[in-house]
Amino acid sequence: MARYTGPKSRISRRFGEAIYGPDKVLEKRNFAPGQHGNNRRKKSSEYGLMLAEKQKAKYTYGVLEKQFRILFDKASRKEGVTGEVLLQMLESRLDNVVYRLGIAPTRAAARQLVNHKHITVDGKVVGIPSYSVTPGQVVAVREKSKSLEVVENSLAGFNHSKYPWIEWDENLKGGKLLHLPERDSIPENIKEQMIVELYSK
Repeated sequence: MARYTGPKSRISRRFGEAIYGPDKVLEKRNFAPGQHGNNRRKKSSEYGLMLAEKQKAKYTYGVLEKQFRILFDKASRKEGVTGEVLLQMLESRLDNVVYRLGIAPTRAAARQLVNHKHITVDGKVVGIPSYSVTPGQVVAVREKSKSLEVVENSLAGFNHSKYPWIEWDENLKGGKLLHLPERDSIPENIKEQMIVELYSK
């Protein structure tokens, strides 16, 4: 189960964005990491900017290079705008859907819940974070895991209406993926067209 396990604040500081959610370190030190981070005024090349967008997408969704490349290849073979299809595929990953439902406070926590078999899809336990949820499927917390403190704390006060492509069921402690999200409803600050151009080189 490969994933990035390094310092998360460092990644957020590199991009100047809270990639992994609210970050006190980023708030205090909103400049690039490293000895000369506060003085760095280097202008990135076009390739550097495209690479940075790909790296940002990878870190945001917790996907490593090989997985990301496979997803891009699949997206490029599907109908539609490749960049948007890529983001839709990332959004439909099980760990991301668990996060969007508010069951976990971060994608990393969602991934852990899936790995530890606390999550079901259509009533069956699924322990694969990269599992692709399809429209119509119901993602929920396993019955004996509903009282987990991390789940209850995360759901407390969570606004389930902010993602229109998901329908929440309070009794089930889960929700249905109604449809794949349109690009303008995906809140992530990612320039997906630059990723497409990078892989097209």
